[in-house]
Amino acid sequence: MSPRHSRALLLLLVAAGIALLVTAGLQNTLTFYRSPSEVTQGPSAHERVRLGGQIVPGSLRTETGLTRFRISDGTTEIPVEQVADLPGTLREGEQAVVEGTLDAHGVFRSDTVMAKHGNEYRPVEPGGQDGR
Repeated sequence: MSPRHSRALLLLLVAAGIALLVTAGLQNTLTFYRSPSEVTQGPSAHERVRLGGQIVPGSLRTETGLTRFRISDGTTEIPVEQVADLPGTLREGEQAVVEGTLDAHGVFRSDTVMAKHGNEYRPVEPGGQDGR
């Protein structure tokens, strides 16, 4: 192999390595989520997913440590249950992303709720602190 080909191969390997590191680094920093329509159409039962959409007005209820609401993309609604009293940062008509699993009855069992604050989503923390 000529020195010119060796340098080209080395440059290609370095570029591929950098691309792999950038991709791996961005994997956990970007917030990707599925819409309710995508979740109901896909094989996501018992698969951990992020579900995003608008909290349906009139659906938000909290009773004895269980918060229930419906999340919609304008076409499909999915009932969500979160075992926690969530603070007032989560509001009806606002966008939210929840993480969890869809059970066999079509209820999304959430363990993390991120309410939209400005242009970003932040986890809702106990005691009303929203990370600001």
